[in-house]
Amino acid sequence: MRLEGKVALVTGAARGIGKSIAFVFAQEGASLAICDVDANLINETVGELSKFKTKVEGFVVDVTNFNQSSETINKILDKFNKIDILVNNAGITRDNLFLRMSEEEWDKVIAVNLKGTFNFTKALTRQFLKQRSGKIVNIASIIGIMGNAGQANYAASKAGIIGLTKALAREFGSRNINVNAVAPGFIETDMTAKLPEEVKAKMLTQIPLARFGKPEDVANLCLFLASEDSSYITGQAFIIDGGMLMQ
Repeated sequence: MRLEGKVALVTGAARGIGKSIAFVFAQEGASLAICDVDANLINETVGELSKFKTKVEGFVVDVTNFNQSSETINKILDKFNKIDILVNNAGITRDNLFLRMSEEEWDKVIAVNLKGTFNFTKALTRQFLKQRSGKIVNIASIIGIMGNAGQANYAASKAGIIGLTKALAREFGSRNINVNAVAPGFIETDMTAKLPEEVKAKMLTQIPLARFGKPEDVANLCLFLASEDSSYITGQAFIIDGGMLMQ
């Protein structure tokens, strides 16, 4: 198994892409610390992961709160003694045309998506530097590369994640710490399920593979980046979108 003996921390792990990442990692032998703001969903997910013969612990945390993030890292280290893999997945949308976008809508998306990534990475940096190893996978989006009307806040947060990824890859590379980003396109989750059918139909015509992605598609890419198979890859933003955005 590709992650046997490893401890992985996944934020926003109670649903969608984060939950799929947790399941794929568990299948590959990783012990798991899963974090989310929803206590009920975390408990359900821990229960579902119990079918795998690996250690799983759930933690309720608001990723926008630096102190909570640091305290959670310390709790995880107490229970697992180490952390090998960090997946910064927690994210939200608050879509609106920029003219109508409120300061609250802007601040909330930046706080969860970008500051949340900062908080958990910052809280874990000393441990990774001390052990001279680590894998960081940040979940960005193609929206952070191409932009999208009505998603200025989301685009800015995801573009920020890609920039942060590249900066940290340069800072941490000499300590054997790999930092990469994954930029999904249209993935079938609760978040995208809320879009009108006409929007989905139009988007589908722009995807050469003629289908929407599954959370498992993203999870499998994260598995590669979290494993030793990607030991010579860092500072990259991997687009996974069925060919929607070709560069």
